[in-house]
Amino acid sequence: ARQDGPFPAGNRSLRPNVMPYLVHTAHAQFVALWLGTVGWTLVVVTIGLVEWRVWEVSDLSVITSGLAWVGIWRVCFYSHAPILSGNQIMFCQRIRLSEAFTPPEIAAAQVLMLVALILGLAGNASVVYALRNVYFGLSKFKAIRLGFSLGGVLLILTGTSTLIPVCWNLNSVVNNQTISFPAEFRMPSAPVNQFIGPGIIVGIFASILLVFSGVPVILELKKVPLEHM
Repeated sequence: ARQDGPFPAGNRSLRPNVMPYLVHTAHAQFVALWLGTVGWTLVVVTIGLVEWRVWEVSDLSVITSGLAWVGIWRVCFYSHAPILSGNQIMFCQRIRLSEAFTPPEIAAAQVLMLVALILGLAGNASVVYALRNVYFGLSKFKAIRLGFSLGGVLLILTGTSTLIPVCWNLNSVVNNQTISFPAEFRMPSAPVNQFIGPGIIVGIFASILLVFSGVPVILELKKVPLEHM
């Protein structure tokens, strides 16, 4: 006998019963999507922040504020010395992945944070696709399960990819590890002290949100029927 759609002819009556049930029980995935979106947005913020590590310096002749910010892409500080051009108020130098002085924790952060950016976007898109099938009553149970499972795994991987470089740089701050900057950076050979910057704090918060968004998406898969795939 010919079968239309994902349901056998004899089970077609289950369609109006199962889908409202899924809509009613998809609240956890919807909250997870919200957490994942916020977490991914914070990943973007973390990537853009230069204040990952705050260096306290003793020589104020160049770094007049006494503080320099070390991010994963740039090093910046305020200065009144004649090293600025035009209307600049802050002196910045870019940290490149290929430079010999770039420490491994910053090199890893440049790579892993971009990986997290892509994974998080794909994970949230996958969850959106699955929720679309649920809320619009599209009885594609195989697609729903695939969307939720893939989205949950990708969100957890996003959180992990964010947490590794953040914790690595946090360890560098705690141990007051130095960086051998070239002379054109106008940075001292070592800081007097180091502090945790907003970049690390935001990154930790983002990774927690992303992991907590991925776990319920996977755990709630048991509510999606298998026998109608």
